[in-house]
Amino acid sequence: MNITASYIRQKLQDFYIPQEAGNLSRLICCEILGQRTVDYYLGKDITLSVKEEQELESILARLRNFEPIQYILGEARFMGRTFRVAPGVLIPRPETEELVEMMLKELSPVSRVLDVGTGSGCIAISLAKELPESQVTAWDVSGEALSIAAANSKALQASVRFEQRDVLTYEPCVTDCYDVIVSNPPYITETEKQEMEHNVLDWEPSLALFVPDTDPLRFYRRIAVLGLEMLTPGGKLYFEINRAFGKDTVAMLCESGYRAVRLQKDISHNDRFVIAEK
Repeated sequence: MNITASYIRQKLQDFYIPQEAGNLSRLICCEILGQRTVDYYLGKDITLSVKEEQELESILARLRNFEPIQYILGEARFMGRTFRVAPGVLIPRPETEELVEMMLKELSPVSRVLDVGTGSGCIAISLAKELPESQVTAWDVSGEALSIAAANSKALQASVRFEQRDVLTYEPCVTDCYDVIVSNPPYITETEKQEMEHNVLDWEPSLALFVPDTDPLRFYRRIAVLGLEMLTPGGKLYFEINRAFGKDTVAMLCESGYRAVRLQKDISHNDRFVIAEK
């Protein structure tokens, strides 16, 4: 069977906007079917075996069911590296790359860093690779997430210590001492579910996404409490946040005793990051 990119776009056009259908078509042709980029843009045919045709139709069916292409590929790009992803972890977002880039500009090359809610490990591993003299620890409540993160760390030859911890119940000990705590915790309220796309709501782990409407800052508040015990004097918190709660997060940290609290916007001009010093 011979197919073209236009065939793939046609199969997806009733489910995705034209730009997204085009992006998916390019990924399928070039990343999965192995077509050269120049041939893709020239609209050249791809010759498929019977098995490859069946695999393509399976992929298209999964996409029509709004499964994220990253889960179909089994990988996602972050900070120039390839990370394994599966439905047990969130797909890394460009905003989180912005957070890591900000940290790399501000952190000492020799830092003790804790990543709370590591998921795929993208933050912790990227920091460990870019700051090789630092000691990086990563927590997650999910054993599945930690397994994926550890596999990513091994594949990327990063030095990260992974620990299974529930930050909401964890009580620190005397050996918990960090210069930096970073977290991109669950922050989407239950009410916001109705505004979400199917590819997120139906596929990505709810454990890593949602918080109750009645307590949208629950993870930030708990991490702030732990930070007062576990951060060194002058140590810093870095949070990725729900854009609707930027001022609330800043107020909570100020009330908790943190100083130099600042709210920063992402590239889309949304309130997205909060940084604070102990």
